[in-house]
Amino acid sequence: MNPIYLGCIADDFTGATDLANNLVRAGMRVVQTIGVPDGPLDAGVDAVVVALKSRTIAPADAIAQSLDALAWLQAHGAQQIYFKYCSTFDSTAQGNIGPVTEALMDALQTDFTIATPAFPDNGRTVFKGHLFVGDVLLNESGMQHHPLTPMTDANLVRVLQAQTRRKVGLIDHKAVARSAEAIGQRIGQLRAQGVGVAVVDAVSNDDLLRLGPALKDWPLVTAGSGVAIGLPANFGLTPSPQASRLPRATGLQALVSGSCSQATNRQVVHFIDSGGPALAIDPLRIASGADVAAEALAWAAERLKDGPVLIYSTADPASVQAAQGQLGVEAAGALVERTLGAIARGLVQLGVRQLVVAGGETSGACVQALGITQLQIGPQIDPGVPWCYSVPPRSALRVVAAPAESPASHAEDGLHLTLKSGNFGTDDFFTKAFAELQYIHTAVAPPKIGGEGLLDAAKSLFTPRP
Repeated sequence: MNPIYLGCIADDFTGATDLANNLVRAGMRVVQTIGVPDGPLDAGVDAVVVALKSRTIAPADAIAQSLDALAWLQAHGAQQIYFKYCSTFDSTAQGNIGPVTEALMDALQTDFTIATPAFPDNGRTVFKGHLFVGDVLLNESGMQHHPLTPMTDANLVRVLQAQTRRKVGLIDHKAVARSAEAIGQRIGQLRAQGVGVAVVDAVSNDDLLRLGPALKDWPLVTAGSGVAIGLPANFGLTPSPQASRLPRATGLQALVSGSCSQATNRQVVHFIDSGGPALAIDPLRIASGADVAAEALAWAAERLKDGPVLIYSTADPASVQAAQGQLGVEAAGALVERTLGAIARGLVQLGVRQLVVAGGETSGACVQALGITQLQIGPQIDPGVPWCYSVPPRSALRVVAAPAESPASHAEDGLHLTLKSGNFGTDDFFTKAFAELQYIHTAVAPPKIGGEGLLDAAKSLFTPRP
């Protein structure tokens, strides 16, 4: 394997895919691994994204996992490290963003890094150090009610300062809007003031593209996925259709959703209102001992031949809190994720080869249940959500009861998979995802990009397709 340009550590599975998506769109060939790899990777990749489930675990455990990932990436020649967290800065006063950032800085022996969850394509912008979700502050967006990481303060300087020993500062929009050179000058000023971590304003992709060159020589970047659009050019890479090429999709189609975000709730409703078959699973029935996974798979087997089916635990916050009140927060989550993982594996064994999974924790449970260790990253469906491709172990692919008159028994071994962050995607995401997978095989390749036109081309590239 050739040395890799960019080594990335993501704190959840959908976040890893989100980051990989932006890198691919900017011209990098990317492999995403599920956990720290213990085997060889595909040759000829430019970036590796190591997906961890470290967002909500104990800070010490998150640090240990992140340092293990760092060691592997360094051993494989990574020239720059990228610590990726959620675009809503999901973190408590205890971490894990601050503690992991500091541990990586110490290991890399660097005295400075940046922090910004900005991702304008998905409505995440930072201005005067405050994070906006759409047109409202973070703490008014619904994230203040998140069951694991309630975000009650939109001031990221203040949030991050509570989690780190290092002084936290701000690179405000006046510098970011001017030029990469102005950003570099501001970094110099902050370092002279003893600042170790700087929150960066960004309200547009132009801001992120100017930020990219300013970060070229820094060993560590911490951010959401937005900053990724400006980094591949630092290594001489430009957008290319080859970076996102995937095999043609075959087999049956299904969706599994465990996210309780407002966006995913709307997507579930849209799918149902569009006439799609959907089955809700009840955490309390799982807790009572009912074989909910078997029931769901029996229900799906009767319907898969007619088109995509949706199995979901998505619910409004009040329903989620009611279940948590009876079972406990951790127990309720673990029961649902374990069940959804078993359902995903069962669906694939029924012949599903195109699978959409919604929710970070749900995505982690599903890829682990399927034994997936690597994902090839393809083109995006919506900002931050690409189609991926993997070949799970043969045991996970075994077709056990293909619906009659379906191509399932002849499906290819490869699995096309989408891991969607709960907050991402348009309301019609569940109904359009599979059409988008077919579209990518007929899409016209973008033109080659020269040095002079790189900024304009990049601006065009990171504008969502109508």
